[in-house]
Amino acid sequence: MMNIHILKTLVAAALLAGATTGAGAQELKIGYVNSDKVLRDAVPAKAAQAKLEAEFSKREKDLTDVAARLKAASDKLDKDAPTLAETERVRRQRELVDQDRELQRKRREFQEDLSQRKNEELGAVVERTNKVIKQIFETEKYDLILQEAVFWSPKVDITDKVIKALNAQGGK
Repeated sequence: MMNIHILKTLVAAALLAGATTGAGAQELKIGYVNSDKVLRDAVPAKAAQAKLEAEFSKREKDLTDVAARLKAASDKLDKDAPTLAETERVRRQRELVDQDRELQRKRREFQEDLSQRKNEELGAVVERTNKVIKQIFETEKYDLILQEAVFWSPKVDITDKVIKALNAQGGK
């Protein structure tokens, strides 16, 4: 099913195109920006990703270390279980379950924090990208610039121009 926003945009483009088909009508100037490529290739997007990695890498490593220790303790319990007294085996199993529950809680918190920060960082990049697109729209006198499309011609693709302009801004 086609996204209603895309459908509205296509209808608007068709109406604009229809309005300019009369005698002496000007050519419609349309541009397309591949948002995924911008968020993958632009320097500010790469900087945001690097910032997130630096911010969250220690926590991720800590979680991985805790998971490895928990697995080692579980393997040791499996190996020792036949020789342990029932009460000792049950006590260790409970400890492992509690530790696993705590690990899962910390993983959820980590994912929530990472997701929130990613939304903040990428939101800032998207905002800057939209400003750059608006500048290009106004200075180059576009009639329409789309950011979502099913198909597009390379002749209307201005993604590289947007990336170049974003990169020129640097860390601003």
